Amino acid sequence: MLSSDSTSLDLAIVSPKDGATSQRLSARAFFVGERIDLRALESTDPLATNPFTCKAGQSGFAVLFRYGAVILFNLDPLEEANFLTTLKPFVSNEFPEAYTENSTLMIDSRRQERVDQEGIHLQDLNVERLQIVAVILAKSVVLDHYEKRVAGIFDRIEPLAMAIQNQGRQRPKDRELLRHIGGTLLMEQRMVGLVEIGEKPEALWEHPDLERLYLKLEDEYELRDRFRALDRKLVLITKTAETALELMQHDSNQRLEWYIVILIIVEILLNLYSMFRG
Repeated sequence: MLSSDSTSLDLAIVSPKDGATSQRLSARAFFVGERIDLRALESTDPLATNPFTCKAGQSGFAVLFRYGAVILFNLDPLEEANFLTTLKPFVSNEFPEAYTENSTLMIDSRRQERVDQEGIHLQDLNVERLQIVAVILAKSVVLDHYEKRVAGIFDRIEPLAMAIQNQGRQRPKDRELLRHIGGTLLMEQRMVGLVEIGEKPEALWEHPDLERLYLKLEDEYELRDRFRALDRKLVLITKTAETALELMQHDSNQRLEWYIVILIIVEILLNLYSMFRG
């Protein structure tokens, strides 16, 4: 559960035990909903607030992001479940099933900081490093969520492209097209405005020495490449829906013009008929 205990920011919060030279910690990222009310959690006296970092479980830590991501370090499954249950009242538009991503942190002061198949290697784990890792995992799990959503939208967009190619086929309704466009724009707004996928975290301004670690993690998780690929797909979806909508509006305008022409012809015929009858 949320804890109010605090720890000095410049103190390593994890140290090897019993003479061990290294230590392994679990790291799990959850994308639980569209928004987390972090202001309501300020009374818990967190370790840090940007991003929100606090103790969790018996010897673990949690980093929370207002756009709905939660990163839990060194918690067992029961502690994770308890923490997420405690967090539910602060989550808006909770997802039916949280998206997750797993990793492992290995703390060893003798080794170079890097990422490999074993996990994320760190020389120590102070609050700042914890936050840097959390930012990467949070962005990655959010990208995973939107990548899967966009893949589903792509399946529904294909009939729109077919309708544009074969004008004889029945086209989707205006509302359906507007829903595609609106949903795509909303995803772009959340990724760019809230999650800030392409932006560096503010923690790097105060701790520029951690930028190298951040860049390594960013590159390993391919955040920028994934974001660019997703952005291109969103642009294509929007363009396809807009093109189909424009064609439908064009057809509608053409029909309206024909209705006007027909009415004019009918009026002329009625006038002629009246003249001949007269």
